[in-house]
Amino acid sequence: MPLQLSPTFREQLAQAERTLYGGWICSGSPVAAEIMAGAGLDWLLIDMEHAPNGLQSVLAQLHAVSGYPVTPMVRVPAGETVIIKQVLDLGAQNILVPMVSTAEQAREVAAMAAYPPAGVRGVGSALSRSARWNRVPGYLQNGAEHISVFVQIETAEGVGNAAEIAAVEGIDGVFLGPSDLAASMGHLGAQTHPEVVTAVKEAFTAITSAGTPAGVNAFDPAAARDYADSGASWILVGADVALLARGAEQLATDFIGTEN
Repeated sequence: MPLQLSPTFREQLAQAERTLYGGWICSGSPVAAEIMAGAGLDWLLIDMEHAPNGLQSVLAQLHAVSGYPVTPMVRVPAGETVIIKQVLDLGAQNILVPMVSTAEQAREVAAMAAYPPAGVRGVGSALSRSARWNRVPGYLQNGAEHISVFVQIETAEGVGNAAEIAAVEGIDGVFLGPSDLAASMGHLGAQTHPEVVTAVKEAFTAITSAGTPAGVNAFDPAAARDYADSGASWILVGADVALLARGAEQLATDFIGTEN
């Protein structure tokens, strides 16, 4: 029986009338993923770069969130052809590729996610969840309609190239990573340093001027709201592990106190 895949995050951003807010899944746990999926957020980021995730655990998390009205995105560990092919074949419709600082790198990423002749993605839809084992009609011919590709700017060089990166065909959005950006600017650990915030907003202007949606990671509520007011279309506002850590610490404070 023919199947229809869910709308991509690209389509959701195009239709959104407000900033879309997401949660980061860093635990590698399908249970945590399902808890986050039912919270009412707009989107979720399943992380393979800084989290203990492999292909099987990512697949389990995609399964866990699939029954909820939330859009999952997978951040791959690097912009590598084989990794991107495998993650797309798992059925991830939305991917985020970290550490992209030039338009050439962005073009390479776009090619990795596209079938020939537009790109170099390996053909295996009959064997994989991406096309639901050939139950999605015309998946090979219309593959670009079923996925969206986002890249992450995390360096001062990337900020300087933001307009060119955003204009690359096949790139559906650009996400700012203030943590690594701060490090590249000499402000390690200071994601809300004024110079970092200014750089992020400069990138927003360049990205949106190219007609591309800009996003950012901002766990500080005031920073998140400021970025939304400054043009961010999608913002990551919290992570499962951080919520658990702070909640557990609050329990200890409430019941044990600050002195042991």
